[in-house]
Amino acid sequence: MKLFTRRAPARRSGSAGRKSRWRLGLKLTLAVLVLAIGFGVVAFYGLWAQTYDLKKVGEMPERNTVFDVDGKMYSRLAGANRLIVPLDQVSPFFIDALVAREDTRFFEHGGLDPRGVARALYRNVASSSLKEGASTITQQLARNSLPLGGRDLKRKMLEAMVALRIERQFTKQQILELYVNRIYFGSGCYGIETASQAYFGKSAAKLNLPEAALLAGLIRSPNRFSPLRNPEGAGAERNTVLARMLELKKISPTQAEQARVAKVTSNPKRLAQIQENYAMDAVQRDLNNILTPEQIDFGGLYIYTTLDPAVQKAAEQALETHLSKVEHERGFRHPAKSNYRAPAEGEDAAMPYLQGAVVAIDNASGGVRALVGGRDYGQSKFNRAIAPANRQIGSSFKPFVYALAFSRGLLPGAAISDGPIQRGEIQGAGNWSPGNSDNTYNGVQPASYGLVHSRNTMTVRIGEFAGVDEVQKEAASLGLGEIPRGPATYIGSFETNLKDLTAAYTIFPNAGVRKQSYIIERIDDQDHHPIYRAAHIAAPAMDASAAWMASQLMEQVLTKGTAASAKSLGFKLPAAGKTGTTDDYKDAWFLGYTTAITCGVWVGFDQPATIMSQGYGAALALPVWANVMTKAAQLYPARPFQPTMQLARATVCARSNQLATDECLAVGAGYEIVLPVDKIPTAGCAVHGGLQTQLAQRLADPGQRAEALPNRVFQSFRKFFGRK
Repeated sequence: MKLFTRRAPARRSGSAGRKSRWRLGLKLTLAVLVLAIGFGVVAFYGLWAQTYDLKKVGEMPERNTVFDVDGKMYSRLAGANRLIVPLDQVSPFFIDALVAREDTRFFEHGGLDPRGVARALYRNVASSSLKEGASTITQQLARNSLPLGGRDLKRKMLEAMVALRIERQFTKQQILELYVNRIYFGSGCYGIETASQAYFGKSAAKLNLPEAALLAGLIRSPNRFSPLRNPEGAGAERNTVLARMLELKKISPTQAEQARVAKVTSNPKRLAQIQENYAMDAVQRDLNNILTPEQIDFGGLYIYTTLDPAVQKAAEQALETHLSKVEHERGFRHPAKSNYRAPAEGEDAAMPYLQGAVVAIDNASGGVRALVGGRDYGQSKFNRAIAPANRQIGSSFKPFVYALAFSRGLLPGAAISDGPIQRGEIQGAGNWSPGNSDNTYNGVQPASYGLVHSRNTMTVRIGEFAGVDEVQKEAASLGLGEIPRGPATYIGSFETNLKDLTAAYTIFPNAGVRKQSYIIERIDDQDHHPIYRAAHIAAPAMDASAAWMASQLMEQVLTKGTAASAKSLGFKLPAAGKTGTTDDYKDAWFLGYTTAITCGVWVGFDQPATIMSQGYGAALALPVWANVMTKAAQLYPARPFQPTMQLARATVCARSNQLATDECLAVGAGYEIVLPVDKIPTAGCAVHGGLQTQLAQRLADPGQRAEALPNRVFQSFRKFFGRK
């Protein structure tokens, strides 16, 4: 028993040893398990972090800068309100303030700050929340640059792993540069340069100490402490930053005190707005056709346009001034713009008050100098100047019909009936019989009379001379779209938009050459390398001589035709143009040009309705045109029109459109006219016979103009049209 009792302790000691070893093994197992789990977690998030493309860290959208025709900044478009600058163009005061405020050990750690993590962990445990994240500048850059998710623990782990990758791939200076250009400073400002200009009206390089400390103090709560809204709060945050800078010995006590007592003042600089008018809307639309959405949204582009701010402003003011005047005329029975009240949410699909549009195009280049798509862009974004805002164009199409007929041998003095269209007279038109807008008929008249005074019946007959298929093809070649086949097209019974119609009119001052209209001249990328240039497409669209002949008649439209009221409006420049009015006065047009500028004006309602009784283009659209063109002429001088071809004088027959004979003169059908040489008839009159009176005589002065055609020449031809 003694032996037994002596051995008992030995057995207890062995049991205790086994238990101790078991506990140690358990602890080691748990430790290994914890380490394995920890390693697994780190490996998991590390691998997850590898899936992000760090190139995105350096990709920061900024607004595209839009320039006018003179290369001056006109506006900004799309992207974030950000101006990227290199780090050496940022005030050292701001760099010191930023590091002091956000990450004092930035230059010492490798992306994560263990001290900061421990401090944040302690405070979060103490408060049972996630109030403090201990994010370094690198972690903030990761979070702001990449879609890492929310602020829970899992996302913080991912953020940390990405931050470590960023530290390995970028230098500290690069990280700072990316950070200061990316962060948000409130009031719609991204990046230090934009914030500095917006709040203090100066570049980031010129920030002084109190300004730099104030901006650094905005980072954690930019909207709450904006100096524009809360100068007291901004000042308090600034002083907190200054105190930290003093503690870190980045500034002296004297500097800190001077900055602390400085008054919180801002000198905000108004930055250009996004798409502030219809012209910018047109730029955006063209941009969408030229570049990819990614190129546009990333921003930083330099977009050089053809817009002239002076002409644009003149067009906007002229349209609003005249339409406001129309709304107060006695015969106007519609709501006025001044009484309009926008809906509480959204905007009206169609505005109830009178609208209008203006487009001005440079003849030499095709560049759009002004584009106005309505009276108030803030109330309605619908752009009435461009597709798909198509409207029936009415009589404004007639000059193209006449020019086409001239190209096929018709002469301006040809005898044409202004009488009613007879049943069956127009082949394939059935009983279609359009009348003249004033319900009067003036018998046989020279063809020129039909265009100058906008006679529908004469135009239909001249259209038949040109040919319905040829007219349809001509409209398509002019860029007016696909129009329906039929004689109604002669008098503009089809739709197109103002911009395309105005561009088509440029063939007249350009001797039949159509220059494709455009609004974007060039686009440069962020490094100022051109990535797009306008093609400047020009192509013959009409016989040059025929275009000149039609243009001569449109000059008379402004002196004695449907637009003769231009003189009473104070417009006295050499110009040409044509009015347009659709059925029931639902659309009013005027398209006209000088040697330098072609301008088109449309007036009407979004939902077609009679504007007013006698609401002709001359009354509703011409005054706007005259005002715009008068002001545009100060920058784009209007000179007398000069033919680009050799002219000759000839005596021709009004009935046959051939050289007159003695018999033509005997019956009063012969007349003298100045024509382009290639339009002088080569044969004598086959209708009257007889001896040719004279050969065509070339003019020494190509600037001589066609003589007026006396109506007496045509009196004897009334019998051909059933008149006495």
